[in-house]
Parts: sequence; C-alpha cells; structure tokens
Amino acid sequence: MTMERKKNDAADEKNELAWEEIRTEHIIQDEWIDFRRSAYRFPDGSVFEPFYSYSRRDYVVIVASDTEGNYLCVRQFRQGIREVTTEFPAGGIERSDGREYGPGGCSAEDAFEAAKRELREETGYESDEWTHLLTVPSNATIADNYAYLFAARNCRKVSGQSLDETEFLNVRKFRAQEIEDMIAGGGFQQAVHIAAWLLERRRGDGQK
Repeated sequence: MTMERKKNDAADEKNELAWEEIRTEHIIQDEWIDFRRSAYRFPDGSVFEPFYSYSRRDYVVIVASDTEGNYLCVRQFRQGIREVTTEFPAGGIERSDGREYGPGGCSAEDAFEAAKRELREETGYESDEWTHLLTVPSNATIADNYAYLFAARNCRKVSGQSLDETEFLNVRKFRAQEIEDMIAGGGFQQAVHIAAWLLERRRGDGQK
C-alpha cells in the first residue's frame, strides 16, 4: 500500500469515526480551568449526553539526573488521590500569548523554558544537556492539554528551591533501580511521569 493510499484511508476512517459536538455547557470557566458538559452525535446518528471534558494548562515533566547518576525526584501531596507521591519535577507552561489554556497551545520554546524554570525552582539544579522526549496528550479521554516530556542529564546544584506559595515539596535522589522498584510496587504514581521514565531509559539503552 502506498503512503498516499494510507493517508487517504486514515482520513476516511477519521471521518467515519468522528463524533459531532452538538451542545456544550461551561459548568466552570475561570482562569484555571474550563470544565464542560457536552452532547455528541455518534457516527450512527444517535445522540448521547453527558460527556465531561476540561481544558487546563499544558505542562512539562523532567526526568533529571545529576553527575553521579542519581535521579532527582520530588515528594509532594496530590489531592486527587490524597497521598504524598514521588514523582519527577514538573509544572505548568507559561504561554507566550498570556493565556492559561485553550486554542493555540504553547510553542516548543515555551515548553523548554518552562522545563528549565521548573527544574531550577523545584530542585535548585540546572543542566546543559536537554532532550525533548515526547509531547503527548495528558488524558485524551477527558482533557485537551498536553504534556511535554524532557530529560536533563548531568544536572548540577546551583541554588536552593524557589517554590510557589502553593508548593510544599521535598527533593529526593534515587538510583535507577530504586525508581524501577517503586514503579513495579505502585509507589511511583504519576502515569505520564512513568511514560517519561520509560522513554528516557529506552534512549539510554540505545546509546550503549
């Protein structure tokens, strides 16, 4: 099958499977989130509601390792599961258009600058060795924001933390096997962070 044929088939399938949004109610719409209830018409013509979705800020996740091969993690409370979690440094992207969310998204430059800022603010570390691993929907089922995944190697300590008023977190260092063990045991609980870890580990294996 030719590449052109594959593209045409993919376009036909998209048209065949796409839902049509016919009604939307903005339940909450402020500077932080647009939480919506919608009705959709299915490909067979039937209509179903409610479907809930939201818009929030795009964000970055950084798999950061220091010059000794330790990985920099943070421990903080996550209200969704009401637990203190271990995860990688991460944070929202400040868009160049000044918006918090919505059409247009952020640029790769916005994301990279956010990654450098979040690593420095949350851990006090900086790096000159950055790699963009992947940009992926945060939760394609219910949200329209994206996660920009980065790796930062040979990080060095340059300052203390500079946290926001709502941030209360501690920095912890782990060896690679310790992170593997936490993931296997259910103790590393952010799914997108696990994806970033696996991508960085795969990249490391490919460089051996």
